[in-house]
Parts: sequence; C-alpha cells; structure tokens
Amino acid sequence: MLTGALEPTNEAYALAKIAGIRLCEAHDLEFGRDYRSLMPTNLYGPGDNFDPTGSHVIPGMMRRFHEARIVSADSVSVWGSGTPRREFLHVDDLADAVAFVLNLSRADWARQTQPNQRFLNVGCGDDLSIAELARHIADTVGFAGALEFDRNKPDGTPRKLLDVSRLSALGWRARRPLAEGLRESYTWFLEHQQSARL
Repeated sequence: MLTGALEPTNEAYALAKIAGIRLCEAHDLEFGRDYRSLMPTNLYGPGDNFDPTGSHVIPGMMRRFHEARIVSADSVSVWGSGTPRREFLHVDDLADAVAFVLNLSRADWARQTQPNQRFLNVGCGDDLSIAELARHIADTVGFAGALEFDRNKPDGTPRKLLDVSRLSALGWRARRPLAEGLRESYTWFLEHQQSARL
C-alpha cells in the first residue's frame, strides 16, 4: 500500500480506505487496541443495489440484461472495450472472512501483517474480463442477444486483482464460485424487484 500512484478515477475512494486503515493502525499503536482491517475486492450478492444509475457492475449488468430479455432486445450495450479485468467476491464469502479474521490470535494476525501494512486483502484470487463477466451474466438471466461494447465509455483501470496470499496462508479461501453466486443474486433480484432499490 502507498507504493505507487493511485488510479485517478478511484483516488478519493482509495484515499478514504487508506485513511481508515491508518487510523486503525494509529489506535493500535497508541492505545494497544486490536483493530483488524480488511481490504475486500469488488463485492456482489443478494441485497445489492440494482438501481440503473447508481449500481456497481454486476447488479447493473444483471438488471439491464434482465430488462433486455423481457422485451426480447437484440443487443445490450456494455461500457468500454470489455478487456479490463476484475475480481469479484460474494458478500457471504466476505462475511466468512471477517469472522475468520476476528477469531485469529493476535500472534497469527501479527505474523501476516506488519507495521504500516496492518490489513489483509480479501478476494477469491481470480479475475475475468468484463466481456467474460457480461457473457456469464447474460447466460444467468437467459439473455440470448448480442453484447455491444461501447468504446466511447471509459474502461477504468486495466486490471484489479488483489494478492490474497497472506489471508490464504492463514487458511481462508473464498468458497462460492462466480456462476453460483450470479444465480443466487439473480434469484434474489427476481424475488425482490418490488421492494429492493431498483
């Protein structure tokens, strides 16, 4: 952390996360607390925000592909070239990782962290391209039309994949495969269309 330039489109968000981690480290040093910080990758799952203008990539695509299927659209537009790569973690896997880390001994926590780096990344350790993700989501919702990549829209960072080796060394791994998590998310979406943030 803090060994390179921050990605400009994500700078404010990154600074806020870094400030939170540093605050926890300062409390640990000054007051002998045992705060533990986790840095998760992109999350998705039941209860997500499916709002068409304010959602993240998975629920946003899922809603658009669902609506395209309902009206038998020929195609769906996907922002960017489709080549950027992203990692996604199901919210239940994050909850499991939080419980796992909270139950670690101080010695185990200290062994996998170090001063000024008192956090662990939480992810699945695999990524896929936005184009691959779009095809998975299209299959999940049953959309058979074409995917059109709008290169006039931004791609963002070329790749976001966390190094999860320190958490893996402690014995934790994400368990939910993406295909299963997408099916579960879509089922939740279908069951909550009237009451969810849609």
